[in-house]
Amino acid sequence: MDRPQHYRFHQGDKALPFSDAEYEGRLATLRATMTEAGVDACVFTSMHNIAYYSGFLYCAFGRPYGLVVTATESVTVSAGIDAAQPWRRSHADNITYTDWERNNYWRVIASVTGTGKVIGYEGDHISLTQKALFDAFLKPSGSKDIAPVTMVQRMHKSAAEIVLIRAGAAVADVGGYAIKDAIKAGTREIDVAMAGRDAMELEIAKRFPNAEYRDTWVWFQSGINTDGAHNPVTSRMLERGDILSLNTFPMISGYYTALERTLFVQDVDPASLKIWEANVAAHEYGMSLLQPGTSCAEVTHKINAFFEEHDLLQYRTFGYGHSFGVLSHYYGREAGLELREDIDTVLEPGMVISMEPMLTIPDGQPGAGGYREHDILVITEDGNDNITGYPYGPEFNVVG
Repeated sequence: MDRPQHYRFHQGDKALPFSDAEYEGRLATLRATMTEAGVDACVFTSMHNIAYYSGFLYCAFGRPYGLVVTATESVTVSAGIDAAQPWRRSHADNITYTDWERNNYWRVIASVTGTGKVIGYEGDHISLTQKALFDAFLKPSGSKDIAPVTMVQRMHKSAAEIVLIRAGAAVADVGGYAIKDAIKAGTREIDVAMAGRDAMELEIAKRFPNAEYRDTWVWFQSGINTDGAHNPVTSRMLERGDILSLNTFPMISGYYTALERTLFVQDVDPASLKIWEANVAAHEYGMSLLQPGTSCAEVTHKINAFFEEHDLLQYRTFGYGHSFGVLSHYYGREAGLELREDIDTVLEPGMVISMEPMLTIPDGQPGAGGYREHDILVITEDGNDNITGYPYGPEFNVVG
C-alpha cells in the first residue's frame, strides 16, 4: 500500500466567521509587508496568526500546525487526525500531513515555500526544536521574524472585526447577568461559574448558528480567591459579606471578549466600600483617558498619579488594560497595545482596548480582597465607544 507523506482531503462546505473579502484584505496587507521586507514566504505556527489570516483555529494536542503564505498561495497545514475540518474552517487551501514518516509536516511546508528562499517566521512562538527543522527542511537563504509586524496589523481592527467584538461584549453581559442571578450565600463558586458559562454558550449559538463552539469560560472568585485576576474557580462556598470577582469570557471564532466586575454578597463593609469606590473612580477616569493620539504609557502614568493621590498605588498589581481580538488565556496576545509604563503605542481609531484597574488589599487588612472593573472600548476618530453594558459599582453589585 502506498502511504503518502501528505494529501488533500476536502469535503463539505466552508464556514468562516468573516467574508472572503475580509481574509483577502488581511492577506493583501501581509503580502505588502512581505514585499517591503524582502520575504518570499511566511510560515505561521501560532493559533492566533493562523486564525487571523485563515479562519482556522487548530487543536494541537502535541502536533504542529501551520499556515504558509506566499505571494500567490495561502495554505493551512494540518494533521490527519482532523480530516477535512481544517479545510472547511480555512479561507485558505489545506494540505494534510501524515504520521507515517517523521517530519512530514515540514515536507508539506517545503512543498509550498520551496527551498533557498527568504522565509518569515514567528520568533515569539516557534520552538528551538521546530526552528532547527525549519532551517533543515527549508534551507532558507534568509529568515526574518515577522511576529512583531503581524501583531501591529492585528491591533488595528477592521469594521467586520469590530462587529464581531461588539457581539462578544454583549454575550459577556449575558453571562454577567446570569452570574448575578446565581449568587447566593451558601452557593459554590463552581455553580455560579457554570450558570454564566452556560448562558453565554447558548447566546453564542443563537447569534452565530454556523460557528464552532469552544473555549468560552468563566472565572468567578470569592473572598481570598479574588486576590489574583486569573485565579481558577474553586468549590468555595459564598458567605455573607464576601467580596466577589465576576469574570466572563466568551470566545467566538477565536475572538476574545470579557466582562469583569467587583461584587459583594448581601452587604459591604465601610472599609471595602471606600476602596471599591476609589477603584470605580479610577476606572471612570481611565476610560476618559482612552483617546486617539494618547500613548499607552501616558494613560498609565495618569492613573498611577490618581491612585497615588488616594494612597492606593502600592496595591496595584498589573497594567490597566489590553487589546482585544484573536487572543486567549492560552494563546495569542497583542502585547504592543497594553496600558503599561513601558508601552509607547499611540491609540488610534479602530483599536479596541480595555480599561481594567485592579487593587489587591492583602488578607488581614481592612477591605481585604481584589477589586477590578473592566470595560471594552473601541477607539474612534474623536474619542471612544464603550461596548460593555453590564453596570459597575456598589449600587448594582451588592447582590444575593
